[in-house]
Amino acid sequence: MGNLLQTYLSKRVVTSNYTGKRNKPTGPVVTISREVGCSGLALAYALAGKLNKLNHPEEWKVLSKEIFYQSAIELDLDPEKVEKIFKQTERTPFDELLNAFGEKRYKADKKIKKTVFDVIRSFADDGFCIIFGRASNIVAAEIKNALHIRLVAPLEDRIISLMFRNGWSRAESIHFIEQVEKERIIYRQAAMSKYSVQSELFDITFNRAKFDDDTLADIVVEAIHRKNILDDYLPQKVHIP
Repeated sequence: MGNLLQTYLSKRVVTSNYTGKRNKPTGPVVTISREVGCSGLALAYALAGKLNKLNHPEEWKVLSKEIFYQSAIELDLDPEKVEKIFKQTERTPFDELLNAFGEKRYKADKKIKKTVFDVIRSFADDGFCIIFGRASNIVAAEIKNALHIRLVAPLEDRIISLMFRNGWSRAESIHFIEQVEKERIIYRQAAMSKYSVQSELFDITFNRAKFDDDTLADIVVEAIHRKNILDDYLPQKVHIP
């Protein structure tokens, strides 16, 4: 992650104010959204592995926690505290924020959210990345060369998955699903407000309970080709009369 962030810092532009010229279109980017309890990070790495075998001009990378780490660097805050702002189911009072960050290091939650969204958008603009969660489908909605994936599964499958992966009881798993879904609704609403997106749109929705990672990755690679999101980045063919 360190090398990834160093590379990013050296290329960093604040996309919300960016007016410079690019030598390529924004993207390509793949976003993966999921219902609580649907595993997806392994799919992201499986997909990156398959894409990196296709001899693209750049290596595909997977981004998840890196978003919060990079935002924390820019805000000079603890990454866990940045992430905590997005796990509020109710608005955080001023006193609680002061206690969380300390008076000298206090940053308004609105600024934290804006920074996280700007970092996500900058990664998406830079391209050749698979962004896992973080409302990336909303943040990257305007990028033409993007594929947005949604993973869903029956509630019972998600409960059992959480019980198995975490050693939780059924009640603990159900509580986790309910709590995190509330947090994600607040997070998505903040992203939709910033980017004036009226609704979430996905190119493909998969029933996670029916496909393994390798099969899903193959299907997504095919979808990437069918949507032609890589065409703008391939070497130009020289026309010989």
